[in-house]
Amino acid sequence: MKSWNEKLHNQKDLPKVVKLNPEAAAKWGGKTMVVPTPMEVDALMKKVPRGKVVTINEIRKALAKKHKTDLGCPLTSGIFAWIAAHAAEEERGKGVENITSYWRTLKAKGELNPKYPGGIHQQKTLLENEGFRVITKGKKHLVENYDRKIAKI
Repeated sequence: MKSWNEKLHNQKDLPKVVKLNPEAAAKWGGKTMVVPTPMEVDALMKKVPRGKVVTINEIRKALAKKHKTDLGCPLTSGIFAWIAAHAAEEERGKGVENITSYWRTLKAKGELNPKYPGGIHQQKTLLENEGFRVITKGKKHLVENYDRKIAKI
């Protein structure tokens, strides 16, 4: 079985720019989409400084801009952020201190990601250690006023 870091570095013949069929174009609001590499997503996550956050949507917009497409793939961008998070924790387990600060990458609307290592609890703890306030709305855990703390990536 591959390690998380092996998965992160597996480029899978990516990136790819694809033209969307009319149905997909109507659904996603664009004609072209980039399917990024896992390392591209990781590199953007690494750019988020302490005291700032991004959502996966900002990462997708940055990928689209880089590749001159209308959008970044929602599915693979999310999967690759998940891989980057697990690869970072794998590195931490080996004693590496400067890891990808994945906890600063949120789901849409500032929501914490339960699929990250340690689930909501660990992401919440890491964010609170940096001074963020995490609030609960129903079943969702959100960074309060996250939109005021968005990093430029």
